[in-house]
Amino acid sequence: MPSHRLYRRAWCRFVETLRQTRQCKKIIREFGADAVLGMGGFTSLPPVYAGHKLGLKTFVHDSNARPGRSNVMTSRFCTQIFLGLDAAKAFFPNRETVNTGTPVRPEILDLPSRESAAAMFSLDPSRQTIVITGGSQGAHRLNELSAQAAASLPSETQVLHIAGASDFDRVSEITKGRAGYKVLGFCDQMPSAYAVADLVIARSGASSLTEIAIAGLPSILVPYPYAADDHQTRNAEVFDHSGAGKLVQERDLNPEKLASFATSILQDLPTHQRMAKAASSLAIPNAADRVCAAIEATLS
Repeated sequence: MPSHRLYRRAWCRFVETLRQTRQCKKIIREFGADAVLGMGGFTSLPPVYAGHKLGLKTFVHDSNARPGRSNVMTSRFCTQIFLGLDAAKAFFPNRETVNTGTPVRPEILDLPSRESAAAMFSLDPSRQTIVITGGSQGAHRLNELSAQAAASLPSETQVLHIAGASDFDRVSEITKGRAGYKVLGFCDQMPSAYAVADLVIARSGASSLTEIAIAGLPSILVPYPYAADDHQTRNAEVFDHSGAGKLVQERDLNPEKLASFATSILQDLPTHQRMAKAASSLAIPNAADRVCAAIEATLS
C-alpha cells in the first residue's frame, strides 16, 4: 500500500540521518571544532544535530524569505539562526535570529568598470542594457518570453541574455534578426554582466537577489512557479514591497507585457533611480564577516 511505502521511506530517512549524525560526531571530534554552521538544506541537519549533542555552539543559515522545512527543523538544535532576509524571522518564533545577509563571492563586491564589462561582451557601454538570467532552475519559459519580447523593445536597448546551454539555440533563433541582442549559453563573468546592466530580468532565488541588491540594480522578478513552498515568490515580494523590483508571476506574463515593463523602468529616470536606491538598501555586502562575527561573539 502507498502508506506502507511512505512509512518505509520515512523510516529509512530517519535511520540514514542517525548514521550521518554518528559520522559527523566522529569528524567534529577529530577536527576539534568549537562550533558547527549549517548553510541550509537537509544536509545541515546531521552535522548541526551532532554538534548540539556534543555541547557545541551550533548555527544554521537560511537565505530565503520563507525558510525551508529542513532549516526550521534544524533550528531546534541551534544557538542562533542566521537570516539572509529579515522576513524569515517570523518563521523562527522564540528563537534567536541574526540578519546577517547572504554571503556572496568576493568579486561581486568589486564590479569592473562598465566600459571593460561592455567590451567583454561586445556591447556598447553608452546604450541601456538589460541582463536576462534564469538562474539555476526553471529558466525555459522565462527564456522564451524574454526572447519573444525583443521585438517590442526600443531598438536602442541592448540585451545580454544568459539563456543556458539547453536554450541557447532556441533563443538565438528567435532573436537572430534583432541587433544588439547578445545570447550566451553560460556566463562565468557575472560581475561583468552586472556592471554593464541597467535592468535585470531574473527568477528570484536568494543568491541571485543578493547579487542584484549588492549591484544596486532595478529588477523584474519572475518567480519559478514550482519552487518549494513558493519561496521564490516570498523572496520577490521583499523586493517588490521595498520598491527595488517588480514582481510578475509567470502566469500573468506575455512578451508584450514584459517589454512594456522593462521599457517603462528604463525610460523613467526617477523610477529607475528609486529602484536602484531601494535595491542597494537591501544589500548586506559584508554578510560573510557578519556570520563570522556572530559565531565568534558566542564563543568569547
